[in-house]
Amino acid sequence: MLKKACLVSVLICSFQYTYSQSTFLPLNSEDHLLLDRLETRSGRLSDTIALGDQAETRRNAVRFLESLKNKEIRNQQNSDTSNHAGTLVNTQALSQIDLYNLEQMLSENGEWSQPSKTGKLINYTSEGVNPDGAIDSKRPIFNVFYKKQYDMLHVNADGLYLVVNPVSDNIIMQQHNTGATTGSEIKSLRYFTSRGAEIRGHISKKVAFYTSITDNQEQYPYFVNKYVTKEHQSIPGADYFMHPASPTGAYDYMQAIGYINFEAVKNHVNITLGNGKHFIGDGISSLFLTDNSSSMPYMQIQTRIWRLNYECLYLELTPQYDKALGDGLVNHKFSTIHYLSWNTNRWLNLGFFEAEVFDRPNVYEASYLNPIIFSTAVNRFNGEGDKSILGMSAKILAAKHFQFYGQLMFNEFRAKELFGSKNWYGNKWGVQMGGKYFDAFGIRNLDLQGELDVVRPYTYSAKDTLANYTNYNQPMADPLGCGFIKAMGIIRYQPRKNLYLSAKATYYVQGVDTGGVNFGNNIFNTYRSAESIYGVKMINGIRSNCAMVNLNISYQVRRNLFVDLGGTYRKYTAGAGIDNNGYTTTGQIDGSLTSQYFYLGVRINAARRDYDLF
Repeated sequence: MLKKACLVSVLICSFQYTYSQSTFLPLNSEDHLLLDRLETRSGRLSDTIALGDQAETRRNAVRFLESLKNKEIRNQQNSDTSNHAGTLVNTQALSQIDLYNLEQMLSENGEWSQPSKTGKLINYTSEGVNPDGAIDSKRPIFNVFYKKQYDMLHVNADGLYLVVNPVSDNIIMQQHNTGATTGSEIKSLRYFTSRGAEIRGHISKKVAFYTSITDNQEQYPYFVNKYVTKEHQSIPGADYFMHPASPTGAYDYMQAIGYINFEAVKNHVNITLGNGKHFIGDGISSLFLTDNSSSMPYMQIQTRIWRLNYECLYLELTPQYDKALGDGLVNHKFSTIHYLSWNTNRWLNLGFFEAEVFDRPNVYEASYLNPIIFSTAVNRFNGEGDKSILGMSAKILAAKHFQFYGQLMFNEFRAKELFGSKNWYGNKWGVQMGGKYFDAFGIRNLDLQGELDVVRPYTYSAKDTLANYTNYNQPMADPLGCGFIKAMGIIRYQPRKNLYLSAKATYYVQGVDTGGVNFGNNIFNTYRSAESIYGVKMINGIRSNCAMVNLNISYQVRRNLFVDLGGTYRKYTAGAGIDNNGYTTTGQIDGSLTSQYFYLGVRINAARRDYDLF
């Protein structure tokens, strides 16, 4: 208690010495896609933003966008192509839709953007000014609500900047399944509804705050329902939940995200305390850390100096437990993550990753507060049971249209075994390779992305069921866990300002753990029970195959208010009728299953709910 009290006291006292701060862009939002696209089309890596370490701050995003806008204005002034109204006219890489998206994003983050007329150079915000670049609404409600176009409640006065918005996501879907046993108790008509609110702002530009709370009721497509009811039950991306009262009912759960943020060293060191998610990587998925699992309590220290971005994450996690035994107080485990990102030049970024998961329930080792990356030597005296993951990443920009990225991750290996022919089970590694093509084939705002992920069996498992790389019965990296080869491709096209078209295809091959035999594909099994020490192939055990295709149309009625229409096709097959989604260890359950579902949804200030994860 004394240590905790001292820590809290130090943090409170430090607020009086803090500088400007910022909230973060929401994960999975279109904002990160826009920043990624604009950075590549600019032809050089930005030292202002670090997109491989999400989420990005609103302040840094605005500074990056305003620099691009200023460059565009100068190009127009030099070439005398701006019209008399002062409207931006495309002269370089940015399309008119890009310019529209840029202006809208600046408005949405009005606490950091300068109010300016289109076509005028922008001056960066000084510390003594409280800017407000949000666009005024033409028809506010009672002169109180939606005074700004995209904010239900917008306050900027007396040292307080406050934005309050509703959060809602509502989907209705029709599913059809064919297979061995498709669960006649699961109705064809499914739905998802989420309702809540988000609040963000800052106090005297010293302390930023954010919170989002939603109440959710969800009925899943049949193949997702099997995942939820597997041996280690969990809701994708959520934590505690209540089972439906009947087989045809809905799962009920709350989701809460919140944090406070302040700068300890002006423009360089930023500290965040909160509960939320993180994503490290430039791909569709990540071998390091994804937002696949539930929100987690954390302290984040982010340092940006020169071309370096360095992050320390201190996490409180929930180890696997058997929900079927009933609800009760669960244990906690802890993790420390370090990630260093370096823009070596204008086109090459290198990253270095380290993660430790402690093999002690409800105990945080003080030595793991060490902020120095690659300090895993401490586990020599803390106990060999701690889970250590090391990794490297790279991102390359080319020809203002192409981005190539990759990750290499090691959990454990021996050099002589790694290059040997015996396929030692302890060779635990993963590789990711991917690429993006912006404005593909000369078509403006047509973007392509392809990715290949390969992870060896046993990679994220541990010597026991505590130190594995999981949180709340879900993998912290790729949702498939380990022992798989997965290829993914996405086509994104924005033909009009508010119309978004996308197509996503996924195909993976994975082994299946079954009959009580641990082939290394179930991340929750201890590697001490491995079926064999040698002869462990990439696809180990019974082979399963899965192909998925999703088509989606989204129309933005107004900023962050979307109507979604789409469908998903999924075909899963496995030898001997074994289903990997259930992590089964005893029987043969629905080994072959073909699923289709079509959906219609309306959402505001929320990312689209995807089910094509596994």
